[in-house]
Amino acid sequence: MRSIVATLLTMFFIGFLLLAVMDMPAIGGVDAPVHNEVMDKYVNDAMTDTGAINIVAAMILDYRAFDTFVEASVIFTALICIMIVLKKGGTKYEK
Repeated sequence: MRSIVATLLTMFFIGFLLLAVMDMPAIGGVDAPVHNEVMDKYVNDAMTDTGAINIVAAMILDYRAFDTFVEASVIFTALICIMIVLKKGGTKYEK
C-alpha cells in the first residue's frame, strides 16, 4: 500500500513538472522573458546609474543590495541555528 501511494505521488509530481516545462518559453525565443526592457536598462544604464566599474557589481551591490543583504542574513541565521543544535556539551539541568 505504501509503495502504491509513493508511486502515485511521484507520478503526480512528474506530470506537474512536465506541464510546467511545456509552459516555459522556447530557448532563444524572441518572446522569452530575458529579452525585455529590464535587461536593456541594466545593460545600458548600470554603470551611469550606480557608479560601479562593471555591470555585475552594479547588480549585486546597488540594484539588488537589499535582496542580497536579506539572503546573507538568512544564511547567517541558519548557520547560528545549526551551531546551536550541534553544540557539544551544554548546560546541565538540575532536577
